[in-house]
Amino acid sequence: MKKNDVVTVEVTDIGIGGEGIGKVDGYTLFIKDAVIGDTVEVKVMKAKKNYGYARLMRIVKESAFRVSARCPEARRCGGCQIQEMDYRKQLEFKNTKVRNNLIRLGSVEEELLDQIMEPIAGMEEPFRYRNKAQFPIGVDKEGNLIAGFYAGRTHQIIPVPNRDCVLGVPENKVILDQILDYMREEKISAYDEERHKGLVRHVLIRYGYFTKEVMVCLILNGNKILKEEQLVKSLCEIPGMTSITYNINKEKTNVIMGSKVCPLWGQTYITDYIGNVKYQISPLSFYQVNPVQTEVLYGTALEYAGLTGKETVWDVYCGIGTISLFLAQKAQKVYGVRLTKPRRATNRNKLDGRPKGTLKRFRFEETRLGFMLLYETPVVYNLIMQSTPNSPFPEPSPDVIEIIAKASKDPSFQKKKFARYLEEYREHGLYCRRGKKLTPERKAYYESVRNQKLKKFISNNRKKIKALKKRLIL
Repeated sequence: MKKNDVVTVEVTDIGIGGEGIGKVDGYTLFIKDAVIGDTVEVKVMKAKKNYGYARLMRIVKESAFRVSARCPEARRCGGCQIQEMDYRKQLEFKNTKVRNNLIRLGSVEEELLDQIMEPIAGMEEPFRYRNKAQFPIGVDKEGNLIAGFYAGRTHQIIPVPNRDCVLGVPENKVILDQILDYMREEKISAYDEERHKGLVRHVLIRYGYFTKEVMVCLILNGNKILKEEQLVKSLCEIPGMTSITYNINKEKTNVIMGSKVCPLWGQTYITDYIGNVKYQISPLSFYQVNPVQTEVLYGTALEYAGLTGKETVWDVYCGIGTISLFLAQKAQKVYGVRLTKPRRATNRNKLDGRPKGTLKRFRFEETRLGFMLLYETPVVYNLIMQSTPNSPFPEPSPDVIEIIAKASKDPSFQKKKFARYLEEYREHGLYCRRGKKLTPERKAYYESVRNQKLKKFISNNRKKIKALKKRLIL
């Protein structure tokens, strides 16, 4: 198979990005916009040794599972995939993917899954459910203001048809119309990513699914918005309007939100419910975007947890605490752990006499503390890293390290060097001393030691692991 070949292929599966998968004489092709059961004519756009990517040219025979997309821009827009597949088939596909991953990647026995895996829980109506939308603002080729979503794998804005995405709430359209009209009247510019010019970058809209409260937040490439009174007046006419704010993001980045939120009118948050628990949600809060399925998910987790009111629950990576508070209904105590501390200011001259700015910041596993945890207590190391926000240089909290280390009761943490390394790390963070430099031979040795410790842990805790597998929440 080579580039520009045109072939006919039957689609038999779908990849994780929603692309159809078919084979021609054993050669695998990934085809965007194809549905399981389609027979399609495609043009090969990129050819690797064993697989390639192809463009859909013509549907020779439609799948029995192909349906008309509710959105006319479903193929171009990067906001959703497989909208042209029947929803029941989508659920079947997702169920199969999870099952196969548990068998192939998780080494869960197929017979065990047959006994314990429950059917997937789908929605009655898989549209109009999203309680949050972030619309990039730009201009089209004629210079007209537009709001939409980015095309897949690009930063080209695809205008939402009639500014009404079928996954979001109807209020989105009304809000976007008001903002775009205001920008036209006051000649306020949209942000140009290439030139880093223009004021309005995005519009963030949140909707309280159960409270009907509405939030609008404009993300600006500047410090303020002009003639805000006019905008506020028009937005306040929308039923349920509760919070109008703006967020400052003057960085040359594709990250949507900056760190500073400024009020324009009303509160800086809205409220909503998951079950009987009421939450305050700010523009920067992480909050599940599908409230209907969130309640199903959390309710299932609470049921499976089997809490009696005597347990202490730790919710690591808790965000604003939606799961923590939901589980608190039946637990004795719940601790939510979330790390959002600012970058550490360090007096580098104090560490080793080097001029300021020359001391290297190490990765955590390269520090003396991280090295010890990684190779002496790999299970504890993994727990610590799972409790740490992802970043190019993850920096676990010393308090979290100490709590998990003590709870493990591993003899390694009775050594004097652990206390010494922890204190050094607590003071200097990732700028503390480096652990051992690893040659390839030494690295191989330490990896073998680490693997032996992991195998020993699994062997000693086989019964607990087996019991845990039986309580898998699928």
